[in-house]
Amino acid sequence: MKLTAKISKRNFYSLLWHAGFLALSRPFMDVDTVIPAMMVDAGGSAMQIGILTAIMMGGSSFTQLIFAPFISNFAYKKKFLLMGINFRILALFGMGVMLFYSSEISASMVIGLIFLLITIFSISGAFANISYTDIFGKSVLQESRKPFFSLKQVINGTLLFVSALLAKKALGITGYPDNYGYMFLFAFGALFMASLGFWNLKEVVPSKMKVSSPGHFLSLIKNELKINPRLKYFLGFINTMGISISLLPFIILFGKEVFNTDSSATGWFLLFKITGSVATGFILFLLAGKYKYRYLLYGGALFSVLMPLLLFIPVHMPALISIFIVGGVVFTAYSISMNGVLLEISGTTNRALYTGIAGAGNILPAVFPLLGGWIVKNYGFVPFFILYSLTVLLSLYFIYKLNCKK
Repeated sequence: MKLTAKISKRNFYSLLWHAGFLALSRPFMDVDTVIPAMMVDAGGSAMQIGILTAIMMGGSSFTQLIFAPFISNFAYKKKFLLMGINFRILALFGMGVMLFYSSEISASMVIGLIFLLITIFSISGAFANISYTDIFGKSVLQESRKPFFSLKQVINGTLLFVSALLAKKALGITGYPDNYGYMFLFAFGALFMASLGFWNLKEVVPSKMKVSSPGHFLSLIKNELKINPRLKYFLGFINTMGISISLLPFIILFGKEVFNTDSSATGWFLLFKITGSVATGFILFLLAGKYKYRYLLYGGALFSVLMPLLLFIPVHMPALISIFIVGGVVFTAYSISMNGVLLEISGTTNRALYTGIAGAGNILPAVFPLLGGWIVKNYGFVPFFILYSLTVLLSLYFIYKLNCKK
């Protein structure tokens, strides 16, 4: 069946429905603030923060290399999308229930269950993302993609801001662990509503790439790298710039260890991060059709390098607040540009393959938080921030070589 304007419009609004309710849920399970702060309150160490961040930021994406060969063999992928989001919903429900009963189990068991449930949540998200990218690319007309990304950011921003205010209040209503329990149960309900948008999707264009074995999949990757030089530069970009979204959990740890910040401060950090994201999404929406991904990539890299430099502001709370505002800018710029560039360099038949390759390219973002946790534990925060900045600066070379046209 052919993709028509009517079907594209239905899918456009179904995906926006999902994006809207996902935005409502996100501040209640924010990977940069809420989850690291919860781990610290549960007694987690710098190394454990690093491991958890590695799982959330890069490790889960790496599993796309395993999932992509399997999913690529199927012409229609909606069932895998639904499977992935349903596992995420169950993980959030399990986290909320576990936190309410955490006083009845040992601290080590609580930390172990946090790791288990966050791993399920993250890996199922990576599994769903392969199908999401494939379905979006073939179910929404090309001329509607950039408006979708920009409008999505405006809707996300508005709802994120409202949700962040609620999350901030929820953090202060009661202490650990009940405050986090309420937050994860709210996230569970919002993500359940978001999943209804996926149920309403109409997948009409088949996209199948026969992958007979892991060896065959590796040969396909090798061939794509050979015939599409931009792919290797894209992998270089996500391996360097990708670590930018793993910085904020360490800023949370820095604030708690150096400035003795508490849960109420975490709520403020979340709110300011969302403010930066909202402002960036709104500006990009107004500029939809006028900006090129190239400039968004450069801007995101420069703002990423700026974040640790803001710690030199003499007063600690303005310094931390500034970092979280800029962190929201970086997160939004990276999310829009990465998805847009992936769609630009891939085609309808190989998009699931490229998503899997992109997941495999998340090697450094997966390893960097582990290395960061070890560096912070043994040498302190300054060497970690220096290594972070030097790595992000390398992304400028890959952005230049990508030479995005759209």
